[in-house]
Amino acid sequence: MKKIQILVAAHKEFPMPKAKGYMPILVGAQKNYKPGISYQRDDEGKNISEKNPNYNELTAIYWAWKNLKDVDAVGLVHYRRLFFDKKPYNLDNVIDIKRVDQLLEEYNVLLPKKRNYYIETNYSHYIHAHHKEPLDKTREIIEKSYPAYLKAFDKVMKSRKAHMFNMFIMKADAFDSYCNFMFGVLGKLENEIDISDYSVQEARVFGYISELLMDVWLYTTNESYKEIPWGQIGPKQLVKKAISFVNRKFGIGKKQTHF
Repeated sequence: MKKIQILVAAHKEFPMPKAKGYMPILVGAQKNYKPGISYQRDDEGKNISEKNPNYNELTAIYWAWKNLKDVDAVGLVHYRRLFFDKKPYNLDNVIDIKRVDQLLEEYNVLLPKKRNYYIETNYSHYIHAHHKEPLDKTREIIEKSYPAYLKAFDKVMKSRKAHMFNMFIMKADAFDSYCNFMFGVLGKLENEIDISDYSVQEARVFGYISELLMDVWLYTTNESYKEIPWGQIGPKQLVKKAISFVNRKFGIGKKQTHF
């Protein structure tokens, strides 16, 4: 059986899966650490924990990339969004490592079902929600430094669907490939944009951009993948999200909320 490590990102102490193979990780640990939290910290070893306000859960991914050794597969879920074997969606029903091992015999990457924006493309949805410049600058960076990925980038921007949430389980080689591309692009983007006047929400820009880079990498590398069931624990605030979506679509309160 493969050695599989699924990180569960959280910014403070929350109920966590008890199943084998799950590792709670405290993101932004330099800032968020409180005595008594026994999670793996993202500020140990080689890390970018200090960038958590701008990179979100990517600081956990970076920690795993640089510090997890001798693993066959790496995953990331969130304390409220997880992959499940069955309903009801609760911590007792998270996907079993044995099932993950079986799936990875056939596929290199496991992902949540694509999110469908229906009336918007990924590009239009992003620029209605966030500052436009970082996404346009991302395309320039890919065109210049990662030209093999440009066709896939344009395809993703025109699509109405995408694998979102920075949730995945990948074989180690695929994980390394993904991180090399994603962090490479974001590192260059950091040098190209000024976020000093961004709101706290919009300053999370590199985390937002990374969600769209997943499929850019996936379609370029042609990694075999399978979508597996996922769910959210706790209230989803669907009405609030729907109102926010309409407001953003028509320019009301633009760039204040992301979901």
